[in-house]
Amino acid sequence: MLSVRQLCKSFSGPRAKTVLRDISLDLVAGDFVAVMGESGIGKSTLLNLIAGLEQPDSGQVLFDGVDLCALDDDALTLVRRKHMGFVFQAFHILPYLTVAQNVALPLALNGAPNASSRVAAMLEAVKLGERGDSLPRELSGGEMQRVAIARALVHKPRLVFADEPTGNLDPESARDVLALLRECVKAEGAGGILVTHSMAAAKTADRTYLLTQSELRPA
Repeated sequence: MLSVRQLCKSFSGPRAKTVLRDISLDLVAGDFVAVMGESGIGKSTLLNLIAGLEQPDSGQVLFDGVDLCALDDDALTLVRRKHMGFVFQAFHILPYLTVAQNVALPLALNGAPNASSRVAAMLEAVKLGERGDSLPRELSGGEMQRVAIARALVHKPRLVFADEPTGNLDPESARDVLALLRECVKAEGAGGILVTHSMAAAKTADRTYLLTQSELRPA
C-alpha cells in the first residue's frame, strides 16, 4: 500500500541542516507502526513528507504505486481528503461544532450521503455514543482525542497518521487513547503510522522504528 523510498530533506538558512537522509519504509493494510525518536529529530517532518504536506529534496512516496511527490497540490489534496486521516497532539476540534458535527467534517468535504449513520457508528467505536450533541468544552482531553480518532477514521481512509497524539494527556488517558487508536485502525483495515518520543506509546505498535541522526532503523 505504501512504499517510502530514500527520502531526503534538508532545511536551508543560518542553521541549515539535513533532517532526513535516505529514509525508506513499507506499510501494508492492517499495519500499525511507530516511529520513535527525540523531539526535533524529524519525526513530524517525515509524516508531513509521506502525507504530501511537504516536498522532499529527493526520494519517492509510492501510494498504491503512485508517486505522491510527483502530484500537484490539487491532486495531493484529493488524495489526503479521500484516503488519509490525521490525529494531532493538539486535537484541532472546532469549538463551535458539536461532537457529531466535528466527526462528520471529512464526510461533508467528500460529499458523502447518509453521513449520520457512519458518524454514529464511529462515535460508538470510540465509546462516545451518547456524546454526539456535546460541545468540545464539555469534554475531557481524553474524550476530545477520541473525537479526533473518530473524525480521522469516519471516511474510511487507507492511511492514518498520528503525530504525538497523547502528548497533552495524562498517562491513564494516554494508554486508553493509544489502545483505542490501534483498535480502530485495525478494525477499519487501514494502515497507521504513529510518531512519538515515548517508548510506552511505541509499544502499542506492531513494529517500531527508531529515527536517529537522519537514520531510520528497526528498534
